[in-house]
Amino acid sequence: RLLLHNRTLLLFAVCCALFHLANAAMLPLVSQKLSQVDMRLATTLTSACIVAAQLVMVPMAWLVGAKAEQWGRKPFLLAGFLILPLRGALYVFSDSPFWLVGVQLLDGVGAGIFGALFPIVVRDLTEGTGRFNVSLGALTTVFGLGAALSPGIAGLVVQSAGYDAAFLTLAGIAAVAFVLVWAAVPETMADNARSSVPSATPVGPAA
Repeated sequence: RLLLHNRTLLLFAVCCALFHLANAAMLPLVSQKLSQVDMRLATTLTSACIVAAQLVMVPMAWLVGAKAEQWGRKPFLLAGFLILPLRGALYVFSDSPFWLVGVQLLDGVGAGIFGALFPIVVRDLTEGTGRFNVSLGALTTVFGLGAALSPGIAGLVVQSAGYDAAFLTLAGIAAVAFVLVWAAVPETMADNARSSVPSATPVGPAA
């Protein structure tokens, strides 16, 4: 009931579902393209994609944890959701393994921001209701559904129109999610929470 009656929480759930609908199939598609370029290096290059994303994800998650209380949630949300359509569009420019692995670095940016910020935003939207855990579980289920549907949709597009069309389709879904976040999801951090963050500029003793 809380999810259905909280408009912002419901919109955020839709955005999360679209994010994972666009994101979940991208790495498998990259792996398939790499196997077409050089079957012998496909496993190694796929592993490189995963490791590269993880190396970027850790510092991005740290940045969110360090600055979300000062900069707010919305700038990070917009950055994380913008990276995904950009990543999907960049995949179509080249089949070079170095290019594909390089673009995969952007996955770490989006995943690091989203993974660290997701529970913070849910907490903001459920604060004082006593329903944080159930809301977190409901939203996790929603974006899990999006992630489960993603490979099937991408596979159908690959069969009918090829890899580039599949990447662009996923990028289009991600672009819709970004527009929804930009236009419909407000800043979730309360003004009093922002004002309570101590200033980084030291204040000297009064004269």
